[in-house]
Amino acid sequence: MTVVTRFAPSPTGYLHIGGARTALFNWLYARHHGGVFRLRIEDTDRQRSTDAAVEAIIDGLGWLGLAWDEEIVFQFARAPRHAEVALAMLAEGRAYRCWATPEELEEMRARAKAEGRPIRYDGRWRDRDPAEAPPGIKPVIRLRAPQEGETVIHDLVQGEVRVANEQLDDMVLLRGDGTPTYMLSVVVDDHDMAVTHVIRGDDHLTNTFRQTQIYRAMGWDVPEFAHIPLIHGPDGAKLSKRHGALGVEAYRDMGYLPEALCNYLLRLGWGHGDEEIIPIEQAVAWFDLDAVGRSPSRLDFDKLDNLNGHYLRQADDQRLLQALLPFVADAAGGTPDAVGMERLARGMAGLKVRARTLKELAALAAFYVRRRPLAMDEKATRLLSADARALLGRLLPGLAAVDGWNAEAVESAVRAFAERAGAKLGNVAQPLRAALTGSSVSPGIFEVMEILGRTETLERIGDVAQAV
Repeated sequence: MTVVTRFAPSPTGYLHIGGARTALFNWLYARHHGGVFRLRIEDTDRQRSTDAAVEAIIDGLGWLGLAWDEEIVFQFARAPRHAEVALAMLAEGRAYRCWATPEELEEMRARAKAEGRPIRYDGRWRDRDPAEAPPGIKPVIRLRAPQEGETVIHDLVQGEVRVANEQLDDMVLLRGDGTPTYMLSVVVDDHDMAVTHVIRGDDHLTNTFRQTQIYRAMGWDVPEFAHIPLIHGPDGAKLSKRHGALGVEAYRDMGYLPEALCNYLLRLGWGHGDEEIIPIEQAVAWFDLDAVGRSPSRLDFDKLDNLNGHYLRQADDQRLLQALLPFVADAAGGTPDAVGMERLARGMAGLKVRARTLKELAALAAFYVRRRPLAMDEKATRLLSADARALLGRLLPGLAAVDGWNAEAVESAVRAFAERAGAKLGNVAQPLRAALTGSSVSPGIFEVMEILGRTETLERIGDVAQAV
C-alpha cells in the first residue's frame, strides 16, 4: 500500500501556525513511508474564500519547504462529484429526502434546548412517504445513519474512541439548493484522492464519527485517522489573536528561518528522546505517529529563538545575506549599496554568532551599511564623553600610518597607542566601538575595522573626534 496523506486548509486567511504543523506532520509521514503528500484547498465557503488566502497558503508551504505531490485539488470545483455520491446513496436507500421546514427544525432545536438534550434531527422523514411532502419546500438529502450499536475509531494518536450511534443523527449530505455539505465533500475527496491516512487536529475528532458512517454507507475503505492535539499559547489557553504571531508569514517577518520553524513545530507534540536539534532530513528518517503525544503543546518563544540562533549559525553566509536584505534595509533606512553588501558578506561570520533572529542580525549588521555621520544609541553616546572623543582624535594619526590594513595590524596599533597614553585597552576600544558602530555591542572591534576599511574607519573616527 502506498501511503497518501493530505493537507486540506480553508482559504479564508493566512496559513495558521497550527495548520503549518499539521501540514508538516502529513508531509513527514508521507516522506518517511515513501508515500505521497497532497494539497487540497477546501474553498466551498465562497463568501470567505479568497485568492489572496490561497496564495498565502501556497507561499507559506513553499517557504517552509513542504512541497506537495501532484496537482492541487480545489474542493468547490468538485461539487458535481460530491452531489453524484449523495444521489448514489439515495438510490441505494442509504440516504433519504427530508422536507422538514425551517420552522420545524427551529422547533426541534428549541425543544431539545429546553429539555437539556443535544440538538439532533429527529428523523421524521426517515421512513415517511415522499407523497406527503409539503409543496414549495426543496428537500435536503440526509444520510440514513445506523441507529443502534457504536461507531468505533482506532485512532493512531488518541487510541480507540467510540460513540453510540444513537447520539449521531441523520446528517445532511446535500442541501436543498443541491450544494454538498462539508462532511460529504471531505469524505468524497479523501476517497477519490486515495488518502490512506488523515492526520489533522483533534478538534476534528467528532467529525470523524460522522465521516466514518459515510465511508461505510458507500462501502469504501475507511482511512487511518490520527488526531493530533492543538497548540496552545504560552499561558496554556487555546491559541488566539491575543497571543500574536498566528500566521506563518508573521514568523517569517519576525526573522525566523524556515528550517528553524519546522524543527520547532516538529517538537510541538512529537519527540525523539532528548533530541532538540532535528534537521529535516533526520526528521524524515525518524518521524512516525507513535511518538505524537496526546496533550496540547505550548508555544515557547525562547525555545524558538534558541533554535533559530542555532540555524543562523549553521546557515550558508551567502544564503543568509539574501534573507537578511529586507531586514537590513529596514534597520539601516535603505537598501545597501555594493560597498555595503560587500561589508555584510565579509562580516557575516562574526555577526551571525551573536543573533537569534534575522531581525536581531540586521540590527547588529546595520552599522556596516549606514552612511556617515552615524547616529549613536544611548549607550554609545555615554561612552563618547569629551575625554573619550579627544582620546580618539589622538589615535587617528597612528591608525592612518598603519602598514597593511587588517585586524592584526590595527589591533597592534591600538594597543601601542593605549600603552603610550597610559590607558587600559578597554578605555580605548569601547569608545572606538561606539564611534565605528553607533552602539556598545558589535563583533570584535578589530574585525570591524578591517571590514570597514581604512578610509571609512578613519572618517567615522574623525566625525566623532571633531565633535569635541
